[in-house]
Amino acid sequence: MIGRLFAKVSQRVPSFLYRVSLMMKPQVVFVLGGPGAGKGTQCSKIVENYNYTHLSAGDLLREERAREGSEFGQLIASYIKEGKIVPVEITINLLRKAMEETMHTDEKKFRFLIDGFPRNQDNLQGWNTVMDGKADVKFVLFFDCSNEVCINRCLDRGKSSGRTDDNRESLEKRIQTYLQSTRPIIELYEKLGKVRTIDASRDVDEVYADVKTVLDKEG
Repeated sequence: MIGRLFAKVSQRVPSFLYRVSLMMKPQVVFVLGGPGAGKGTQCSKIVENYNYTHLSAGDLLREERAREGSEFGQLIASYIKEGKIVPVEITINLLRKAMEETMHTDEKKFRFLIDGFPRNQDNLQGWNTVMDGKADVKFVLFFDCSNEVCINRCLDRGKSSGRTDDNRESLEKRIQTYLQSTRPIIELYEKLGKVRTIDASRDVDEVYADVKTVLDKEG
């Protein structure tokens, strides 16, 4: 099933990328950090003040899980419940589709905050295979926050979010997945000089002040 989807993605990408080649390449900022680090909150503030479109890999997966008739809804649900990383073919297809639809609607919207991706080496290899040379990854915005702060924030969020993964059991699994799989990706980009680290343990406005400094400097 996953193989069939990847084949579909490979077939569809060229037409999308041909159209993109006639316009500006997507300019991408990967937004990474542990669960509860405030990635979504800060991305919302960035979108309010800068010409970025926020794409949350997690939100796209949850929307696909809930979409009636989705071929992959049950599979996505089982991965999310276990705190595991969803197969890259599904995630890249959703991200690609969202970028395509955004740029088709408004060709001036070519700057994207991709939140919660790439989460592991498989994600990164999949991105490089499908999108290498077709989108420019400008840098990684890394929201650094202690595990305990992240867990407490998520538990508070879970009281009203309705998210099935905002409970301590799922959170501990997600934290371990993040430490084992995502941190090495951040470290890889650090070696390339492409990581902009933000202390995310502070309140929202203090964190955003540092984010604004980074974005103004990057242009």
